[in-house]
Amino acid sequence: MSRIGRMPIAVPAGVTVKVDGNVVSVKGPKGELTRTIPKDMIVDIGEGVININRPSEEKEHKSLHGLTRTLVANMVTGVTKGFSRTLEIAGVGYRAAKAGTKLNLTLGFSHPVEVNPPEGITIEVPAPNRIVVSGIDKEAVGALAAKIRSFREPEPYKGKGIKYEGEVIRRKAGKAGAKGKK
Repeated sequence: MSRIGRMPIAVPAGVTVKVDGNVVSVKGPKGELTRTIPKDMIVDIGEGVININRPSEEKEHKSLHGLTRTLVANMVTGVTKGFSRTLEIAGVGYRAAKAGTKLNLTLGFSHPVEVNPPEGITIEVPAPNRIVVSGIDKEAVGALAAKIRSFREPEPYKGKGIKYEGEVIRRKAGKAGAKGKK
């Protein structure tokens, strides 16, 4: 049995879970999420817990078991606590600013880069070199953070670019560092 798939999901007070066929809806204090799960997975709702079961020991069912449990657990966590990703900007002249709901990035291009967040996602700029992307859908938060990072990924020579908080960039020696080796 899947180690992740067999773990029960705790449902906190104030969260309601509904299952209609293979559509799971979770409603909580921060909002509501709906997701279609794989059709063969069985969702059992008990007193304060949700269990995900698989119909057979086939390879496909085994692979979907843990995935389905994690997707439902992320929905429950999202409507109670929410998710956030923090990005850091490094580089001379690189900065972020917020105009209404839009994010304006100055990244050394000939034009500023504008990012419109999708519905349900908020962007905060606590400092010109920090961006916080938050929302209740873990997948959407991660996708937007990855999109912002892709505008100017960190480069290994000077470390300039946009990186995730805590991400370690492997630095390389430039031409001067390579000259001493023969």
